[in-house]
Amino acid sequence: MPTPLLRSLSRPWTVVAAAFALAVSLLVAVPANGAGAATGCRVDYTVNEWSGGYTAQVRVTNLGAALSGWRLTWTYDGDQHITSAWNANVTQTGQSVTATDAGWNGALPSGGTAEFGLQGTWRSADPVPADFALNGVSCGGDGTTPPTTPPTTPPTTPPPATCGDAVLCADFEDQSGQVPSGNWQVTAPDCQGTGTVAVDTAVAHSGSRSLRVDGRAGYCNHAFAAATADLSTTGPVLYIRMWVRHTTALPAAHVAFVSMPDSSQGGRALRIGGQNGALQWNRESDDATLPAQSPAGVALSRPLPTGSWQCLRFAVDTSAPGLDTWLNDEQVPGLHADGVPTQDVDQQWLSRTTPPRPTALRLGWESYGTGDDTLWFDDVAVGSSPIGC
Repeated sequence: MPTPLLRSLSRPWTVVAAAFALAVSLLVAVPANGAGAATGCRVDYTVNEWSGGYTAQVRVTNLGAALSGWRLTWTYDGDQHITSAWNANVTQTGQSVTATDAGWNGALPSGGTAEFGLQGTWRSADPVPADFALNGVSCGGDGTTPPTTPPTTPPTTPPPATCGDAVLCADFEDQSGQVPSGNWQVTAPDCQGTGTVAVDTAVAHSGSRSLRVDGRAGYCNHAFAAATADLSTTGPVLYIRMWVRHTTALPAAHVAFVSMPDSSQGGRALRIGGQNGALQWNRESDDATLPAQSPAGVALSRPLPTGSWQCLRFAVDTSAPGLDTWLNDEQVPGLHADGVPTQDVDQQWLSRTTPPRPTALRLGWESYGTGDDTLWFDDVAVGSSPIGC
């Protein structure tokens, strides 16, 4: 897993139980064969697949002369069928697919890129296409055949799981009573309800103790344990690692289980939680979400599995409006922002250009409607260097 920030539809509004990401890049420069044709192109095709369905993000780079309009074509070798698309006009006849610009993104200068997404179904096979062509000129003229199965090993080594010089490193083994004390204090930052926070000796990821939160539904029902560690100078990238176990699937309504007061928002919270059944970031000052709560955006996130310990890692850039998220060392595409807006995904989030500056960490539960849940947190760490699972 890379240490710096990285850049990169399951069925709308449903939980994707098993998904994987497969990326392929084809790069070749070939002679132009007519006016307005490209002299070279690169296509990055990233697919998220599950049984019977898939989504794909397609990024095309023009390596030739400037284009005033573009048309990308390819052929599926499997039985994929496109059901919807965004940021391009996409049509399919048999196995042949044509994507044309949406008008507003038709200008493609030399070296420029355009991105669009699509959603589809498949039954027997979903191989990655290999014969992309931009305005009639092949992007794969060198005969490169992309891989059709995900790599068996991650492309990079995940960071170490040890705390190292982390500002905060908590396994809760120093807690002696049922009520969090010492480096952790119970709090309800905005409004208090019936939720509770306690030290649990029956369930733990490691050792014999964890932090247990019994979250309750109802508007503005907050129950958190706040770490006393000051994070205001940690960075420039703030790395957070935690193990979390929860009981009930994330609801359709907005909930949060991590809350960080953010000085760039005047102390309002930078929040991690869920909505529409999937993980999301939420910014309290303007209620912006990452990903956007559209079918395209939600499909690029992931549900938080229940009944087992899950490793969540975050990287929050305090010098630029960028952040990244990993679930069990797999980057979550919809929870990634690198400063380049993508419509229906991170465009709303990046509308605010002031970088976040979290000053503290709170773990718990806040609800704005439905959503009872019982959660446990363990092996929490925050520092200026990446911390693995």
